[in-house]
Amino acid sequence: MAEFSGPTKAASNAIDRSERPGRVGLLLVLAGLLVGAAVGLSFVANEQAQPLILGLLALLAMAGVFCLFALAIGALQLAGQTGRDDITKAIVDASPEGTIVVEEGGRLIYANEAYLTIAGGESFANLRAVERVFVGSPEVSEAVYRLAQAAREGLGHGEEIRMAPPPDGAGDRAFAWYRIAVRPIDRPRRPAALWTVSDITHERERQENVFQELQHAIDYLDHAPAGFLSIDPAGSVVYMNATLATWLGYDLATVGSGGLRLPEIAPGADVLTATGGQPGEVRTDRFDLDLRRRNGHPLPARLYHRVAFGQDGKPGSSRTIVLNRSAGAETDEPQRAAEVRLARFLNNSPIAIATVDHAGHIARANASFARLFGGTPRQAMPDGHGSLNAEPTIWDALVERDRAALETALTKASGGLAAIEPIEVMLTGAGNRSARVWLSPAGVEGAAEGAPAPGTPAQGTPAQGTSGQGTKADESGDRERVILYALDTTAQRQLEQQVAQAQKMDTVGQLAGGIAHDFNNVLQAIIGYSDLLLASHRPTDPAFQDIMQIKQNANRAASLVRQLLAFSRRQTLRPEVMSVGEALSDLTLLLKRLLGERVDLDLKHGREIWPIKADVNQFEQVIVNLAVNARDAMPEGGRLLIRTANVVHDSTPEEARLGMPAGDHVLIEVIDTGQGIPPDVMEKIFEPFFTTKEIGKGTGLGLSTVFGIVKQSGGTIDVRSTVGEGTTFRIYFPRHEPVAEPEPAPLPATSTTGEIAAHRLKGTPELAAPSPRKPAPDHTGQGVILLVEDEDPVRAVNSRALSARGYTVLEAASGLDALKIIEDKSQTIDLVVSDVVMPEMDGPTLLRELRKHHPDLKVIFVSGYAEDAFRKNLPEGEDFNFLPKPFSLKQLVETVKETIAR
Repeated sequence: MAEFSGPTKAASNAIDRSERPGRVGLLLVLAGLLVGAAVGLSFVANEQAQPLILGLLALLAMAGVFCLFALAIGALQLAGQTGRDDITKAIVDASPEGTIVVEEGGRLIYANEAYLTIAGGESFANLRAVERVFVGSPEVSEAVYRLAQAAREGLGHGEEIRMAPPPDGAGDRAFAWYRIAVRPIDRPRRPAALWTVSDITHERERQENVFQELQHAIDYLDHAPAGFLSIDPAGSVVYMNATLATWLGYDLATVGSGGLRLPEIAPGADVLTATGGQPGEVRTDRFDLDLRRRNGHPLPARLYHRVAFGQDGKPGSSRTIVLNRSAGAETDEPQRAAEVRLARFLNNSPIAIATVDHAGHIARANASFARLFGGTPRQAMPDGHGSLNAEPTIWDALVERDRAALETALTKASGGLAAIEPIEVMLTGAGNRSARVWLSPAGVEGAAEGAPAPGTPAQGTPAQGTSGQGTKADESGDRERVILYALDTTAQRQLEQQVAQAQKMDTVGQLAGGIAHDFNNVLQAIIGYSDLLLASHRPTDPAFQDIMQIKQNANRAASLVRQLLAFSRRQTLRPEVMSVGEALSDLTLLLKRLLGERVDLDLKHGREIWPIKADVNQFEQVIVNLAVNARDAMPEGGRLLIRTANVVHDSTPEEARLGMPAGDHVLIEVIDTGQGIPPDVMEKIFEPFFTTKEIGKGTGLGLSTVFGIVKQSGGTIDVRSTVGEGTTFRIYFPRHEPVAEPEPAPLPATSTTGEIAAHRLKGTPELAAPSPRKPAPDHTGQGVILLVEDEDPVRAVNSRALSARGYTVLEAASGLDALKIIEDKSQTIDLVVSDVVMPEMDGPTLLRELRKHHPDLKVIFVSGYAEDAFRKNLPEGEDFNFLPKPFSLKQLVETVKETIAR
């Protein structure tokens, strides 16, 4: 506040029209009249005095009643209340701030002495209102008009004006500054406005002096022979002086308030943005690096970078001095050029390099080291409180389990031992980072055997992040006992893990596929003989139900085999162009039944979702398996969100591309709010027979089946999970681009067709309305069939089934036997039914031999593997039919009859 030379005691020169001082004389006259009336009445006869006394009493009673009413409405006040008002008035009277009260209509009712001094008046006769005192330039008139308008509207307002010359009461000054304010006063009878006027000339002069000093300081800083800038924790340049802006070729108008960011002037210098420190710490670093001019040319510079941390450990904006180290900027040109070359050599090296002492304290380091180990070296210099900043150590960035090995190697290197094996270490922080570290004595030329050789830094040569020059040679040598080289192996290790995981999954898939193939032959025989037994027994026979149980359990085993084949990507798919939205909508009812009442299902379709080409039944199997897995992860209930969208890799933000394949894809996200998947379990979730559920509550094939189906369909699956929050499965199917294709020949139904549709109808009578019974189809036929199968039980049961339908069946145990039978030519063969995987000669080889002499011979392949697994071994466009194992005898005879009749 400005200083005022106002009165020091209550002013007596204030004028107040609202004052109504009490008059003791009037009270004495009134008392005298009452006494005189009483004496006069004593001389009057009683009969005549009685009416006069009654009249006088009535007059006094009326006066008392009127006084009570006056007190009630505030027209009269008691002495105590007016006493309190007198204190308030005395304070305002003595205030150094000019105060005037104006009633509605412009009538002045109060002004204190300070206002009288400013306005130059002595009484209401020559006292002027604020609007008449402060007149002059247009700026002053506009300000006073705004104040008067606010007063008329009953609002508060304030203005600061400069009067030149000031009013008469301001003395001989050439100008004066005033702060004028107005606010309404709530009065019961007539509203009024309270105006205050303060002389703030001294205050403004002090502000102008401070501003001028600040301008001088900025001018000194702008034209200093060194650059200066300030960087906030987000990497924005909040200040840069004119010297540095000139060096870099920038206009100062574009700098500050986020107009320029650190990567624009120092690419790769992430070390300049501190991430965290100790509460109250002040960290000072020195960096030798290249800044980038606006034209793209480098500017070699040395930075002294200071950052202060608050009590919460968060960094503030930096204070950074920049020294120009370009040619001609220093007197010792050869030394400068050598230091700049070495600094560039070290800072641009992709290998992290640092010098440390025997305890692991970092003395010097390059930019790669700071990025890899998540920090920067600090100078051992006073922080302004007489203490020294603690130098960081390499242990700050290492996980605890790798510290012992590195400590042993550091002890050897500080003792002069050069032949030290590299060490693999894990680094702290996010990202599961790792590094390979080499150590060598600083006094021994060359690096450790097998270490990368970016060049040995010369002693005493500054590199990025050096923490001072040291005061003595022996102290510097003691602080730089060991040279540390480190290489970021995070990407390499992750790639090795991915390759190992892929090899493991492929090996397991091959094993699962082989087991499934052999198991399918066993199941084929069981199902076939079950069908033969069922055909020879009536439903009323006691053994009929037992045979049905055998067949049903065989079908269950076949379902498990199909899941193994799905994981190994060797199952038979029937891809077709499909709409993801329609398929998911059709699944809604089934999913709600599977999830139960505790889990809410939310289905969100993207706009204009592209079509994909996939097996509809297998696609539904993927969604059902993921939904069941999500339900089991939410035993207390939760929410399952299934969301679709079109995604284009190139137009997706880089931070959202993690796990996304290149090209156009349809994304299906299955998001639950369950328990999440721990990191140690995440690596095994797609392995067959791996499960975290209780015994008997899961086969461990659900997610492995999902993995196999998605991969075989050409898609990609990505998983993200947070323990305690939930899991997100992202499935990417390639976008299908329609092309003109000939319509494929109809394929026979397989054991997988309609499986999920049947599951959907189970327990849903309204959807499974019985259709009119059709007459039993005729499965009998005529023709010669060559049955080629290396498994004797399978061959025998298939032969019996076909012979029972009227066909002539010739049997062969291998491809070579089949060729001999065909060459016999004693019978004309109408159809060949052949297994695919056989010893000596497999099915595709047999087909190629047959086509040489019998190009029109019809062929049906049967196999436990997928059709695509062997089609690639046949000539393009080869015509054949396929029946996947295990199949029922009914499916076999139907396929044979359709193929012969075609």
